Amino acid sequence: MDQANPFETPRTYSLHRAEYLVGLAVTTGLIIAHFGEIRWWVAIALFLYIDLIGYIPGAIAFKRSGGRPIHKGYYVAYNVMHSLITQAAVAALWCWLVEPEWALLVLPFHLFGDRGLFGNFMKSFALPFEPVRQPGYLRLLDDLGLAHPKPVGHATEPVPVGHVPAPQARRQPQEAVR
Repeated sequence: MDQANPFETPRTYSLHRAEYLVGLAVTTGLIIAHFGEIRWWVAIALFLYIDLIGYIPGAIAFKRSGGRPIHKGYYVAYNVMHSLITQAAVAALWCWLVEPEWALLVLPFHLFGDRGLFGNFMKSFALPFEPVRQPGYLRLLDDLGLAHPKPVGHATEPVPVGHVPAPQARRQPQEAVR
């Protein structure tokens, strides 16, 4: 889900991120190998547009919200822009309408970096836009006997967006159970 609440064990989360680090290493190698052939203004524009559309507006809304839920459209924008499927379609359209070029390597480079280096995966409507440790995830780690991840550190601790607490199971009096 995010680096504060991966809803995986810390080990499987690290392995999941490691897979994207391999992709980051491959794209970095290709960028270095073709450094002189890259149109850098195109590469920079392609690298930045993902966050200009998909992350920055939601991050601003989150900061301004003071911990209140933000519109789900920010989550959709993030998930669409940070999708390998979307960026593959962008690259395919670019190849068809413009030309195939090495600058397109920044699309997977951006996404592999976000996931491998920073642990940023798709955003769930059930969690705040920015990572905030959730009690349910921490209880899961406690139940598994695993250490808690380090806090992410926000000024406020927002509640999950759209979160409705599960009803508490009715407990029977101790005498009735015996």
